[in-house]
Amino acid sequence: MASLTDLVNLSLSDTTEKIIAEYIWIGGSGMDLRSKARTLSGPVTDPSKLPKWNYDGSSTGQAPGEDSEVILYPQAIFKDPFRRGNNILVMCDCYTPAGEPIPTNKRHNAAKIFSNPEVAAEEPWYGIEQEYTLLQKDTNWPLGWPIGGFPGPQGPYYCGIGADKSFGRDIVDAHYKACLYAGINISGINGEVMPGQWEFQVGPSVGISSGDQVWVARYILERITEIAGVVLTFDPKPIPGDWNGAGAHTNYSTKSMRNEGGYEVIKAAIEKLKLRHKEHIAAYGEGNERRLTGRHETADINTFSWGVANRGASVRVGRETEQNGKGYFEDRRPASNMDPYVVTSMIADTTILWKP
Repeated sequence: MASLTDLVNLSLSDTTEKIIAEYIWIGGSGMDLRSKARTLSGPVTDPSKLPKWNYDGSSTGQAPGEDSEVILYPQAIFKDPFRRGNNILVMCDCYTPAGEPIPTNKRHNAAKIFSNPEVAAEEPWYGIEQEYTLLQKDTNWPLGWPIGGFPGPQGPYYCGIGADKSFGRDIVDAHYKACLYAGINISGINGEVMPGQWEFQVGPSVGISSGDQVWVARYILERITEIAGVVLTFDPKPIPGDWNGAGAHTNYSTKSMRNEGGYEVIKAAIEKLKLRHKEHIAAYGEGNERRLTGRHETADINTFSWGVANRGASVRVGRETEQNGKGYFEDRRPASNMDPYVVTSMIADTTILWKP
């Protein structure tokens, strides 16, 4: 008799050309990922060859009950690390039946910015450091923490090893390999300062693909924590008090910044970011004021600052960039629950298109 595991791991390619496509989209809260699957007649590698689909938007807070149909437009394809074979994950964005992007569709506007000839010519690169916290399912208390109590103070946990310092490594490693399998340009992982908190990095990625890859990496992580019976949170300050928050530091460069003389271009871009500080903060994630306090490696939310090798600044320029006279910089303001479509396109818009 076959076990449930045997059946879950059945290889379809032995008996049929048909594949399963898991359509993924972002729900009404702007952070809740949703997905459903459909059967296709054979392998597909081009999203434009995939059929559009629909879902009940009244059940996701994205449409009224009397006119609830929302249309999914396939935008990016990844290999499915759960079903494997030729099966795929499909990142979609959401439209009305008339073809208008719904209000929670942030990808549509980002794609317009990235397709602007001025932006495309600069080939904007992004590296996003996604921090997150793992919680015990029944208590919503960080993984590895004593129930109702606290571990020892921060210090030994960052990039730490050992059963008393590192909690959830099996989940983190499973996610790392699953992202590589899927075709996501995940460039690394590490344990973070607060125990039970981790980080993965996506990039360098160009333009709109950065947002697609971060969202699918988040989806894969939530699926893996589902299997492990652990809760995933992107809250920017999951535990109040003397504990680090969770951010999504966004590393950024343009072709002009990467070329000779790029350091002057970087400084001019940072000056533009300073002038639009309030607008960026408003778009950089919910609850970020609980994290950006001027403590725990953050700048104060109300004050823009930048510096070389300064992790307490709003924007950090690496020592190597200063020495080489070209390179990239890091916007440290985005919260862990930011929308990568919004943040990446806004940085490009401010630094390339905006004329103060």
